Amino acid sequence: MRLMTSTLAGLALTALALPAAAQHLDGLSAADLLPQAQAEGSVTVYSFTSRIGRVEEAFEAAYPGIDMIGYDLSSTEQITRLKAEAAAGQTVADVIYVSDTPVVTTELLESGLLSPYVPPRVAELVPAQFTSPLLAQRLSTKVLMYNEETYPDGAPVDSLWDLTRPEWAGKVVMVDPLQRGDYLDLMTEIVLRAEEMATAYEAEFGAPIELDSGLRSAGEQFIADLFANDLVLVGSTDDVNAAIGTLGQEAAPIGFTSYSDRRDNAEEGWALQVANDVAPANGIVFPAVLALTAAPQNPAAARLAIDFLMGDDSDTGGAGFAPFYVAGDWATRTDITPHQDAIPLDQFNGWQIDAVKSAEIRAEVADLILTLQ
Repeated sequence: MRLMTSTLAGLALTALALPAAAQHLDGLSAADLLPQAQAEGSVTVYSFTSRIGRVEEAFEAAYPGIDMIGYDLSSTEQITRLKAEAAAGQTVADVIYVSDTPVVTTELLESGLLSPYVPPRVAELVPAQFTSPLLAQRLSTKVLMYNEETYPDGAPVDSLWDLTRPEWAGKVVMVDPLQRGDYLDLMTEIVLRAEEMATAYEAEFGAPIELDSGLRSAGEQFIADLFANDLVLVGSTDDVNAAIGTLGQEAAPIGFTSYSDRRDNAEEGWALQVANDVAPANGIVFPAVLALTAAPQNPAAARLAIDFLMGDDSDTGGAGFAPFYVAGDWATRTDITPHQDAIPLDQFNGWQIDAVKSAEIRAEVADLILTLQ
C-alpha cells in the first residue's frame, strides 16, 4: 500500500509539472495536433468495448502513419490495470475509454491517474453534465432484455418484481455484479431507488413491502429476493446475450444486458429486445467516458484519438462514431442525429445513474451481494 501511495503521489506531481504543455495541447485543433501526433507515431487506448477494433481501422485510415493500439478490457479490468501500472511506475495507455464512473471518478481521477480532456471542436456541442468531471462520448445501458421470438407480444414481465416470482426461478440471467462494475452499478441504482421499488412492489402485489431481518430498503429486498430465486450468474455480457437471445427457444430466459447489443441480432442469430415498459425502470443508463492518462507517452496523438472518437461534423458522427451509432447508444453531442431505430432517450425507461451517489454506497451493495452468493 505504501508503494501505491508513493507512486500515485509521484504521478500526480509529474502531471502537475507539465501544466503549460498540457494546456497548450488542450487548446489545439485536430489539424494543429496532427504534425506532433504523426511524430509520436502511435496511441494506445484501453477500451471497455470490442468496437475499438473498428475505431482503429477508421482512425488509421484517417491519419496514416499513426498506429492506434487498442486493448479490449472491461472497465473493471482497466481500473485494476491502471492501478497496478501506477504502482509499478508505468504509463502504458494514453487514452482510456471506460464506463463504471462511480469508481473511475473517485479512484482514478481524484487520485491523479487520469486527466480530463474536451476537444475544443466539441466543447460547445456537449452539455456541461457530460463534460465534467470527464467527457462522456455516449450513453450506454444495462437493462432488462428478452427474446422477442419467444415472446412476440412483448416483454413477458411488466415489473422488476416479476423476476422474483416462482415462474422465473432460474430463468433470470446477468453477469456477476462482483466481477463487472457496470452490473454492480445496476444493483446499486436499484438500492438508491428504494422508494420507487417499494411503490412498484405494492402495485405488483397489492400490499406494502415487508423487509426481511437485516435488510434496510425495498432495493435491498429486491436484490435478496432475486438471488433467492436462483439468479443465474455468467461470465460475460455475450453469455447473457446468447442465453436470452438465441433463436429457437420455446421458453427463453430474461436478463440484464446492453440495449445496443441488438445490433448483433442478425449476425449472431439472436432476437434480443428491450423491456421498456417495466416498472419502475428497466435498468440503468450510464456514460461511456474518455480521458487521458495522467502522463500519456503520446500526448498529441492521445488528444487526436479522443477528438476522433467524438465523431466528425456530419449528422451521424462519421467513421469515428460509426461503431456507436446504433440503437441503444445515445451520442452526448447535441448535433448528432439520434439513430432512427432507437427509442428516444426521453422515452427510455431507464434510470440515469448519479456517479457520486453510487460511489457512496457501492461497497455496501457489493457486501450485500457477497452474502447472498
